[in-house]
Amino acid sequence: MSALDVQHGYAQLHALLSRVTGDEKHLPSATSTLDVLWVLYDRVLNVSPDTVDAPDRDRFLLSKGHGPAAYYAVLAAKGFIPTEWLDDVASFLSPLGHHPDRVLVPGVEISSGSLGHGLPIGVGIALGLRAQGLTSPKVYVLVGDAELDEGSNHEAIAYAGAIGLDNLIVTVIDNQSATHGWPGGISSRFSVAGWSTATVDGRDHDAIEHALRTPLPGRPHAVVAVVEPKEE
Repeated sequence: MSALDVQHGYAQLHALLSRVTGDEKHLPSATSTLDVLWVLYDRVLNVSPDTVDAPDRDRFLLSKGHGPAAYYAVLAAKGFIPTEWLDDVASFLSPLGHHPDRVLVPGVEISSGSLGHGLPIGVGIALGLRAQGLTSPKVYVLVGDAELDEGSNHEAIAYAGAIGLDNLIVTVIDNQSATHGWPGGISSRFSVAGWSTATVDGRDHDAIEHALRTPLPGRPHAVVAVVEPKEE
């Protein structure tokens, strides 16, 4: 049995995450995404280590690429990458950098890190799938609440809603790090542009799964995952 044949459960996820060192300043960014990432890869996404190049796979785009530790931990837990890679992040020979690289890391769809890029790219991928007549794959994008300050996201939100891009599902991690905003403001930014929306506890796995699986037909879908800062 190879290292990639061994998969791990949620109980082992925090131990895997703790093996990623050297970028502690982005640890809050990583840990706030951990549960959403786990639900996506454990329950929702139609993709596996054996289907990372399959045309009918779901696509997942981590727009919050500046804090990829949790993403790497989930990919390792699900057998996309060897767990040993987690012990050597960002060294000269390591395929795992401080930003994920789609050329070096199996299962990574885009090289990300610069805020505001993931959602516009997701719109383009979703359009490309539609143009090819591929109706079953969905495009899932994970963005941060502060990332919505980027103007490129406003344009992507408006365009996707206007054309009813219903193979696009966005999860916004709301950990109250945005410069501008108000209670309920994130979901309203999407709904006013024609999206269906849901707001959930970002640690409640069943609620996250339900929200991701219940978009409205003919609309792109946004899930706001509220993650309260953990008390030490």
